[in-house]
Amino acid sequence: MAHLLNVEGVTVAYGGRRVLDAVSLGLDDGMRVGVVGRNGDGKSTLLRVLARTQEPDAGRVTHTRGVRIGLLRQDDELGGGSGATVRHAVLGDRPDHVWAGDPVARDVVAGLLGDRSNDAGAGQVGGLDAPLAILSGGQRRRVALAALLSHAHDVLLLDEPTNHLDVEGVAWLATHLRSRWPAGRGALAVVTHDRWFLDAVCERTWEVHDGVVDSADGGYAAYVLARVERARIAATTEERRQNLVRKELAWLRRGAPARSSKPRFRLDAAAALIADEPDPRDSLELTRLATARLGKDVIDLEDVSLVVGEGEARRVLLDGVTWRLAPGERVGLVGVNGAGKTSLLRLLLGQVAATSGQVRRGRTVVAAMLTQEVRELDDVGHLRVGEAVERVRGVVRVGGRELTAGQLLERLGFARERIWTPVAELSGGERRRLQLLRLLIGEPNVLLLDEPTNDLDTDTLAAVEDTLDSWPGTLVVVSHDRYLLERVTDHQVALLGDGALRDLPGGVEQYLALRAAAMSSESSVASGRDRGPEGGEHRSPAPDAAAQRAARKEMARLERQLSRLTATEEKLHGAMAEQAGDNTALLALDGELRALHAEREALEQAWLVAAETGG
Repeated sequence: MAHLLNVEGVTVAYGGRRVLDAVSLGLDDGMRVGVVGRNGDGKSTLLRVLARTQEPDAGRVTHTRGVRIGLLRQDDELGGGSGATVRHAVLGDRPDHVWAGDPVARDVVAGLLGDRSNDAGAGQVGGLDAPLAILSGGQRRRVALAALLSHAHDVLLLDEPTNHLDVEGVAWLATHLRSRWPAGRGALAVVTHDRWFLDAVCERTWEVHDGVVDSADGGYAAYVLARVERARIAATTEERRQNLVRKELAWLRRGAPARSSKPRFRLDAAAALIADEPDPRDSLELTRLATARLGKDVIDLEDVSLVVGEGEARRVLLDGVTWRLAPGERVGLVGVNGAGKTSLLRLLLGQVAATSGQVRRGRTVVAAMLTQEVRELDDVGHLRVGEAVERVRGVVRVGGRELTAGQLLERLGFARERIWTPVAELSGGERRRLQLLRLLIGEPNVLLLDEPTNDLDTDTLAAVEDTLDSWPGTLVVVSHDRYLLERVTDHQVALLGDGALRDLPGGVEQYLALRAAAMSSESSVASGRDRGPEGGEHRSPAPDAAAQRAARKEMARLERQLSRLTATEEKLHGAMAEQAGDNTALLALDGELRALHAEREALEQAWLVAAETGG
């Protein structure tokens, strides 16, 4: 295995604080590394040092001769004058027939720059001929990533590449990076807070903390296990040290200590710890509490349509949607950019009115929304962090106990000294945490979160999830972070851009399958054009409206059957737990469970077939 990059004894300090302290590590051919750590602990610095775009204060960085390195920074600036286009930024002066013959460049252009949502203003770039000058910050970020990936590199160093990518874009990037190099070739180091992406792409994890870099085999899940094991060992070591101190004191008082056996620990202690850990939240208890706070009625949409824009810019975001939110329901909302996810949240909150239909809210509903912006903190910019929280409420009940503002701040990762920092001086991630905390301490019973993971590191995300676990209320989350969606919500729904809101019994994987089927169908229609006998152009006929309505009814029927199967499956699991000592009963129940799984698979396949016609 060839060494590509190496750092020896590297130290980097900012204002007297060492973010890297005599760090030694390397990247070899075939390595796929995820870099994690708290905001400000040196992850970006480590990538810049590896790329030799930042000189360390001490130590040495070496590169293998001729190695080609690509670095994606968080602050990438795209060159070009006022007339520069996406094509020039990504492909330079390469003619179409040249870059189109390069499978890597072709994949990147299709995956990052193709206008999959038909809405260039909502995250997609809008094609190669779009001027750079009109692109938003998120769109420019996609172009910078495409410009890097469209060229050949032996090493890729990527700093937050998943920012501004939707669920579909993150899945594409993971697939691209897994297949970019032959097995055992190329190297990747990626800083990201997207934990699904870390597990999907990385085979090793570097944790940057307290000036050092700890290495663990595997992706995010393996890293968490290793971290738990390190904590257990540290606790055991401290316990032994305290025992020795007590024994020493006893010897000083009454003579030689008696011999005692030392505890023995199994190597799989971390796995045992996780196996004994209860479920992250008690869904039944939270639903009971939510019902007590909300009553039976939360927010109901009855045959609601929502239309925005006029003329050519007119778009139908919702078309006759009926949706009922229940007390304590936890829903993840996914969809293509521009499909109306944020608009749906604003509709639920009452900030926009439906074009037609009814929106009914329960009398006891107190809703709050975490937006993608943090400008609402501008009004408290002159206050210190603790004061900004106490202005909302000083004490709040979380998980059955009262917590002060300071305790909540510490729970969400604010060190004690940061509690006295002016809000105006906080980093992006700290402002995001404070924004969420001010919402939670206001004790809403309906919480709407729009891309809550922006600017948060993995430790903070875990703290946020832990806080949400004990929050009793109705939760709707819009996010491209699959890990978060699966962690804090119980089921997902999707907006696919056709005005319908679809249930996703199969979760995000089902959504991606639907999107792939839709894109394949669009491609088939486009490629089905040919010339008729008179030389006129012929298009394959699209499904008529009646067929689409019938298919959508069939989809709704199948979704109801899938929901009933889910309830039956839960009952079977409960019955198996009760009959744990009866092998005969367990075999019979296991047979029922297998039959149920087969029926579910058949229903899901039928649903996908109907979805191809129903959109």
